[in-house]
Amino acid sequence: MLYSPVVEAAPEDRPAPRMSGPALMVIFGASGDLAQRKLLPALYNLVQKKLLPDDFTILGYSRTPYTDEEFRALARGGVEKYSDAEFREADWQRFAQGIFYLTGNYDDAEGFARLKARIEELDQSRRTGRNRLFYLATPPSVYEPVATQLGRADLVHPVDNSPTGPGDDHSWTRLVVEKPFGHDLASAHALNEHLLSIFDEDQIYRIDHYLGKETVQNILVFRFANGIFEPIWNRNYVDHVQITVSENIGVEQRGGYYDKSGALRDMVQNHMLQLVSLVGMEPPVAFDAKAVRDQKVNLLRSIRPLAPEEVSHYVVRAQYSPGDLDGERLPAYRDEEGVEPDSTTETFVAWKLEIDNWRWNGVPFYLRTGKAMPQKVSEIAIYFRRAPHLLFDSADDPEHISRNVLVIRIQPDEGISMKISAKQPGPAVKLQPVNMAFQYGSSFGATPPDAYQRLLLDVVLGDGTLFTRRDEVEVAWERVTRVLDGWKRQEEEARSGGAPLRLPTYDAGTWGPDAAEQMLRVENQRWRKP
Repeated sequence: MLYSPVVEAAPEDRPAPRMSGPALMVIFGASGDLAQRKLLPALYNLVQKKLLPDDFTILGYSRTPYTDEEFRALARGGVEKYSDAEFREADWQRFAQGIFYLTGNYDDAEGFARLKARIEELDQSRRTGRNRLFYLATPPSVYEPVATQLGRADLVHPVDNSPTGPGDDHSWTRLVVEKPFGHDLASAHALNEHLLSIFDEDQIYRIDHYLGKETVQNILVFRFANGIFEPIWNRNYVDHVQITVSENIGVEQRGGYYDKSGALRDMVQNHMLQLVSLVGMEPPVAFDAKAVRDQKVNLLRSIRPLAPEEVSHYVVRAQYSPGDLDGERLPAYRDEEGVEPDSTTETFVAWKLEIDNWRWNGVPFYLRTGKAMPQKVSEIAIYFRRAPHLLFDSADDPEHISRNVLVIRIQPDEGISMKISAKQPGPAVKLQPVNMAFQYGSSFGATPPDAYQRLLLDVVLGDGTLFTRRDEVEVAWERVTRVLDGWKRQEEEARSGGAPLRLPTYDAGTWGPDAAEQMLRVENQRWRKP
C-alpha cells in the first residue's frame, strides 16, 4: 500500500475544541446495557478530554432500585470495562461526584413528580443553568409514556427563537431518542406525532450511532473538500455503488427480539439508507444541521419507490442455514432459541436501489446486509466506469484491471483506499492492480473515538447535523414499508396456494444466497469480497 505523509497542523492552526456549558442529563434506563456500555463511558471520556465541564451532572432513572453510591459503583464498572481512554482515579472522582440516581417507573406520575423535585434540587446545587437533556435509553415501548410524563410534570421548556437564546430563561430542553424509531411508516409517524405534541422538532434528537463514526462523517469531507472527486461523483463516471454491512455472528440470545425485526428494519432502514444519503446527496450550502439534512432528505425522496409486484425483482431476502463460523457450528436461524419454526424473518437482504435524479439516474446502488457472514465489516465501494479504450492488450484480465474502485471502510480497519492499475516491473507491459490508501490509525496516530462521544457532545451543544429529522425518518420508512408490503403480498400468495412461504437460505459463514449473486450476475457485475 502507498501512504501519504501526514502533515501536522501547528498548535496555533488547530481549531479550539468545542466546550459545552453546564447541563443536567437524565438517562432513562440508566441501569441497562446501553447506558453501561456506551453512554457513561462516553461521558467519562468527554469529561476527561475537557469537552464537558467538571460539574456536568448525570441523573440516572430506571426501575431497578439503587442508591447514588450503588449506581456510581455500577457506572464505574462500565467505565473501567468499556471506556476507550485510560482510566484515571482522579478523573473518575471528578466525574463521579456529578452522578446521581432515582428509582421510578416510566408511566408513573408520582415517580416523575419526584424526578422533577430532584432535578430542581440539582439545578440549584450543581448550577446546571436549568439546561436539561433527557436520554431515552429504554425499550421503544416506553418512549411515549416517558415523553407524556415529562410533559405533564412540566419538565419541558418551550423553545424561544429570539437572538438572546432558547427558553423562557435562556435555558434549553432536549430529548434523545434511540432507534428503532417505529417498525414501519405508520408507527414512525404516530411516534413523531406524539413526541411533537410535547417537544418542538428542534428539541428532538433521533440518534443513529452510525452517523457519529468518524469514517461516516469523513464521507462529506472526502467528497466536498477534495476538488478532484466531486466532478466525477455522478452517472457520467460512476458505474455502480456497493454498500455492505455484514456481521459475523448469528442472532445469539436475541432470537425472540430479532424475529420481530429482521435485517431490513434492523440495518437497512436506518444505517444503510443513511450511508446512501451521504454518498448520494448534493453539496449543502453550509455544513450546518438544516443545510445537510435538507440535502439528505432530497436524496432519500429520489429513491425509486417499489410497487409490491416489483419487490421480488429488486430485493432478495434469505435466512442463514447451518454452517461453520469462526470454528464453531452455527444452527439454522429457524432453530435458534426464541425464533418461530416457520419464521419468514430475514437475516439477509440485498436491494438494487435506483435513484431518480440528474446525478445518479442509471447508477444502481447495491445494498447488502446479513448475519452469520464470514466477517464483520461495513464499507462503501464506488465502482467507476471502465476506460473506454484499453491500450494494453497483454493484460491478463483487461476488464478487471481497468476498473477503478474507491473503498470507504467504516469498520474495522477504518480508512479509504483507491484501486488503480500500474505496470509491474520488468521488460513486458504487464498490468497489476494496486491500492493507494490511508488508515486512520496510522495516519492520525490513534483509532477514531467511539461514536457516542461525538453525538453526546453535539446534543449538549445543540448541533443537530448528525441526527435525523422527522421528514428524513418518515421518507426512509416509506421506501422500506413498500418492501415490507411486497413481502407481505408474497406470503399471502404462498398461503393461498396451500403452503407457507420458505425463504431462500445461505450457509452460515458465506456471503449470502445465490439469488443475491444472480442479482449482479445478470448485469455482468459481482459482489465485492471485503
